[in-house]
Amino acid sequence: MSETGSDLRAEGWTAMTLPELSDALAAGEVTSRELTEAYLARIDLVDPHLQAVLAVNPDALAQADASDGRRAAGEALGPLDGLPILLKDNIETADPIATTAGALALEGNVTGRDAPLMAGLREAGVVMLGKTNLSQWANYRSDRSISGWSALGGQVRNPHVLDRSPCGSSAGSGAAAAASLAAGTVGTETSGSIICPSNVNGIVGFKPTVGLVSQQYIIPISHSQDTAGPMTKTVRGTAMADGDGATDFAAALDESALAGARIGVLRFAQGSNPEIIARFDEALAVLETEGAELIEITEFNPQVEDFWAKALAILDTEFKVGLNAYLADSPTDLPVRTLEELIAFNIEHGDIELALFDQSIFERAQQSTGLEAEVYQTAVAELQKASREDGITALMAEYSVDVLVSPSGPVASLVDPVNGDVWPDWAGAGYMAAIAGYPHITVPMGDVHGVPIGLSFMAGAMQDAEVLSFAYAYEQASGMRVEPQYLATSEARPEIQAAMARRN
Repeated sequence: MSETGSDLRAEGWTAMTLPELSDALAAGEVTSRELTEAYLARIDLVDPHLQAVLAVNPDALAQADASDGRRAAGEALGPLDGLPILLKDNIETADPIATTAGALALEGNVTGRDAPLMAGLREAGVVMLGKTNLSQWANYRSDRSISGWSALGGQVRNPHVLDRSPCGSSAGSGAAAAASLAAGTVGTETSGSIICPSNVNGIVGFKPTVGLVSQQYIIPISHSQDTAGPMTKTVRGTAMADGDGATDFAAALDESALAGARIGVLRFAQGSNPEIIARFDEALAVLETEGAELIEITEFNPQVEDFWAKALAILDTEFKVGLNAYLADSPTDLPVRTLEELIAFNIEHGDIELALFDQSIFERAQQSTGLEAEVYQTAVAELQKASREDGITALMAEYSVDVLVSPSGPVASLVDPVNGDVWPDWAGAGYMAAIAGYPHITVPMGDVHGVPIGLSFMAGAMQDAEVLSFAYAYEQASGMRVEPQYLATSEARPEIQAAMARRN
């Protein structure tokens, strides 16, 4: 481990989990101001290496003081009161900072509006610490994009190994949570954008059933797939910060949830990496030890012609309609009000916006023909049926299982500004939950040479509490989360360094 890595490790309050911090606040062991100051100092120290935080809220300390005042008066708003939280920078807040999606065109987008998600968190007393960097436009701009890069924020780095991808699009939220830059973070997902960065950054990420969390005042991609969700170090922390503060998922967590449960093992989604498969098998052994019955599922083939082409057509159509509506509705003086104008803006500012990759998705989406088009409506009906009634629901019914498990994704690839994202053979079946709009959570299941990987749990619509509880039971029995080491490259790992060295 490098000296830099050693110097960046979290200590004291910032090293603790969200539930531990909540308990400490309630017990009077620490104040919200002390916590907020500690996180602000840690952001100053660590974030120059990560570029995970795009903006710090100038009102954060005032909000912390207000929380301390409530607690001193015996009027604490609940377990989240006083906890500093970072939100992905596509979620509007009423604080005096912009909501930019990492884009130059939205640099001045200070709307003065709270998304309902943020309004719920504010009512619960959280300190809005700031905004996290992201894959620009939630990674819906180019087919050759770089996960975790935005024009305003630069490239997010993975705190475990700094030259590894943080994945996206909630890259900053994942890296910040892993690096202890806040008590917890919030991300958003259309297809994998909470799960993938949680997987490779070694944290817990939860994508709730689509519709549970309002998407109003969140920069959109797809109204049929978008949702926000919490990203923290632990399942309990994720359940406490469930997205809008409205549902007490934490109360439903059960350490013994796996006893007697039937678990569908998605072998068809385990990928080809023998290290991932080995960790997956170890995780399955934990599930079995905890009393679960494992049922192997070796194949699944969506019976839809041109599945992926139709999936992209759905996103293109919904993105153009949703983004045009969002830009037109912003109360700020934006330089663009439509996707067409945004494309032209990026060309005009190509030295910044197009320096690394193009805007091929924008251009393709601009050609889409709207929500009333038959080709769009047919694609939505076919793919939702394939992922719901003929997908997750069918697998759970056919095999009589309570939940489905798989690896959450591949081992993080290198950040590659020349080629864009170049991922290895994929592992996981998160696309099913994404298209279906069903709940999905990833929990750490160890690492491969210091790069984290996760275990996924998914189930049917509105089975969020069950998914969280199964994940909690696994987490408590396994304890596989690893702390970031802030290595410059994987070659700093002793076993890799020794193997790479010349022997004569």
